[in-house]
Amino acid sequence: MSDILIVEDDRDIADLIAHYLERAGHQARIAPNGGDGLAAARDRTPDVIVLDLMLPGLDGLEICRALRADVRTSRVPIIMLTARAEESDRIAGLELGADDYVTKPFSPKELVARINAQVRRERRTSSVPPALLVFATLTIDIDRHVVRDAGREVHLAAKEFLLLQYLVEHQGRVLSRDRLLTDVWGYQYTGGTRTVDVHVRRLREKLPVLTDAIVTVKQFGYKLLDPAARDRDES
Repeated sequence: MSDILIVEDDRDIADLIAHYLERAGHQARIAPNGGDGLAAARDRTPDVIVLDLMLPGLDGLEICRALRADVRTSRVPIIMLTARAEESDRIAGLELGADDYVTKPFSPKELVARINAQVRRERRTSSVPPALLVFATLTIDIDRHVVRDAGREVHLAAKEFLLLQYLVEHQGRVLSRDRLLTDVWGYQYTGGTRTVDVHVRRLREKLPVLTDAIVTVKQFGYKLLDPAARDRDES
């Protein structure tokens, strides 16, 4: 049974989501505003957070920022649920660390399916044996979800970490955006491939060694090249 925190001020919507989650075998908690939602997440770390964007007091973007800045909740999957369907709103949420973005009106069954995908992804990640990946100046501790660049720890959100891990494990291969969405996000994402570009940009910003190492393949996707190997090829 997974613990799902629903931060939603519309009680009817919150109860509807909770009903479908409980039918699917999950435990659902409801917080009616941003402050209560933040407190509930910190009091008992949930497996997934469903977060409304427009909330009284602290709004969803502020809550997402606070959750990602707190070590207790920094890697909890966040699904934003909102009536705002504009691309700029989706990008803002993704840039702050949301893992998925669902617009109202929505299908409760689809929302539960997306929650299940996040739960499965986190369970697969937590069940892998301890491993350490090395790429250029980076060391990636898969077991602890810790990334260090030349010994300095760098904080990554959950999907940023998984995307980096996937790129390193498949370095040298051309990876389409659709494949990255399927394999990293764990389902066929319907909100567009822009989310991949957002996360790649954030990896390049946080880890300068990736600025040139992640190569953009025009109109297709990305590939990761070891800078040392490329330097040898060019010499």
